[in-house]
Amino acid sequence: MSIRPFRDIHRKKTKVINVGGVKIGGNNPISVQSMTNTLTKNTKATLNQINEIANEGADLVRVSCPDEDSTKALKEIVKHSSVPIIADIHFHYKRALESADNGAKCLRINPGNIGDKKKIKEIISSAKNNGCAIRIGVNAGSLEKDILEKYKEPCPEALVESALRNIQIIEDEDFFNFKVSVKSSDIFLSIGAYKQLSNKTDYPLHLGITEAGSYLPGSIKSSIGIGNLLLDGIGDTIRVSISDNPIEEVKIGNEILKSLNLRNRGVKIISCPSCARQGFQVIDTVKILEEKLSHIKTPITLSVIGCVVNGPGEAALTDIGITGGGKGSSMLYLKGVQTEKLLNENIISKIVELVEKKVEEIENKQ
Repeated sequence: MSIRPFRDIHRKKTKVINVGGVKIGGNNPISVQSMTNTLTKNTKATLNQINEIANEGADLVRVSCPDEDSTKALKEIVKHSSVPIIADIHFHYKRALESADNGAKCLRINPGNIGDKKKIKEIISSAKNNGCAIRIGVNAGSLEKDILEKYKEPCPEALVESALRNIQIIEDEDFFNFKVSVKSSDIFLSIGAYKQLSNKTDYPLHLGITEAGSYLPGSIKSSIGIGNLLLDGIGDTIRVSISDNPIEEVKIGNEILKSLNLRNRGVKIISCPSCARQGFQVIDTVKILEEKLSHIKTPITLSVIGCVVNGPGEAALTDIGITGGGKGSSMLYLKGVQTEKLLNENIISKIVELVEKKVEEIENKQ
């Protein structure tokens, strides 16, 4: 059972590109990605983190390639990765050539950092020869000198001009398997740039608020910025950039999409903030359930409400619901129908059992 969205989001129809089998753009699901923070040349540590990120629900993973040891390590990394690997390139164009040769499925380049058109053309040629996609990563902190001189400071028009200039360079080389980003750490600058760019190109857009900060402020900034654009139908792939474990980036990214009914993965818990009316410890119950159900990938809705004020109504809209009552017991709902009273100490074990049973039923039907 799912809650009917008040407003459907009509995504802008963009061109479809291919990143190692993951289709981006068009009607394809909005993909979530993150980036490792290990030394890429440490193959074992990097692969372990890639697998953790992928298990959390990332469709793509980016790794930094600042030196030749890192690009050499790609050859082994891509063999054992369950998701396509994107090579992050800055300044040294030869790292892009090596990354494409060693199996990267996408090259993230900031043309403002690469600088020389001839070098950019070499990167395009290598990508073409290796079946590799490209992301044009324009960043407010590293615009081309002439564009920065023209506009005096980073602004939406400056980011868009840089993006369009580099789109033209790539198109002139008869290459079209690319996506574009125009990131800033400023929410308003990012939103303005993406909206302008969306009006000027049909290439898929990679959304993000770059260098958003630590977990709490970064989560909020990213949710506001990325969510605002997604609500307008803009965006084909997203990355939350926070100073924290990359796994947290994926969790937040998936929650943003889940909140907008753009993509469902795992258990969606609707819960109250708790108050003096609660019949059981809602906050502790939700935290434990999130941990115990974190391995579930199948979309399921669950309501955990502490009292009968909103509990029955929320339960009517979810697969499984629990509503606090009195005298140490609460009411269990399945698809909105009252099923049985549970002792509060049995709530967690019963819900986990029901969710796992529901997952098994869904998987058996597929």
